[in-house]
Amino acid sequence: MQYPLNTPLGRMGVQTLEEGPHRCVASIPVGGLLNPLTGLPTVAPLAMLIDHVGGLVNHYRRAKAEWTVSSELAVELTPDAMALIGATPDLPVVATGRPFGPKGTGSLAVCELGHGDTVVGTATVRSFHIQTPGHLVEWPTDTSAGTPPATLRERMSVAVAETGGATVVLRQLADPVVNNSIGIVHGGISAAALELVGSAALGGAEEALWRTASIRVNYLRQFRGGTQSRYEARVLRSGRSSGVADAQAVGDDGKVALLARLTAYR
Repeated sequence: MQYPLNTPLGRMGVQTLEEGPHRCVASIPVGGLLNPLTGLPTVAPLAMLIDHVGGLVNHYRRAKAEWTVSSELAVELTPDAMALIGATPDLPVVATGRPFGPKGTGSLAVCELGHGDTVVGTATVRSFHIQTPGHLVEWPTDTSAGTPPATLRERMSVAVAETGGATVVLRQLADPVVNNSIGIVHGGISAAALELVGSAALGGAEEALWRTASIRVNYLRQFRGGTQSRYEARVLRSGRSSGVADAQAVGDDGKVALLARLTAYR
């Protein structure tokens, strides 16, 4: 299934290849997309793919009067993931998701990330089961083909903020196209942005050898784009061979909506 360009999935180029209660498969283009903060290749779009596939698996487990919202997302990548993706940029990354364990207050999905015949990562998505919201935003039914914007910055509706000091900041602009069906920024968009600021905090072009190895995201509350909405990251450790950064999404109200920790290696 190909999504309209005025939806977050269509904007990011996600295509659902298979879906059902036991297995969901989707793809996303990653090669050639650059981190707007560093100008370097990035694995950030994988967060969008993982949130979609894992969330879809969990959504199939909901009861009749239930809805699902992401509560945690975690990614583990192989050391050569970015190099493999960059070597054949026209080949999308494919995620295959399956349910893991019994359903409780929430559900857990496990995903495998493949690039061609090579596994480049694993991931999990945990979702809460909540009462179906009173109002859901209806996505367009037109699924005609189209081309997403050329840059990752445009696809995610983010802007580089002018900041000083040790904190890296990326603004989340108000744009209904990147919102999910309950009218907040899609969890995959916000998780991807946390990877962008986290990896940028560790170093710019002069530190091109940093490779994101893992990122874990916690969704704390609803997050909306706005004049003060932003993603920010600060380095916890930057050593010879490993680095760790903490990132967060802060809404217009000044409250932290998402938290993440990113680990990278040289």
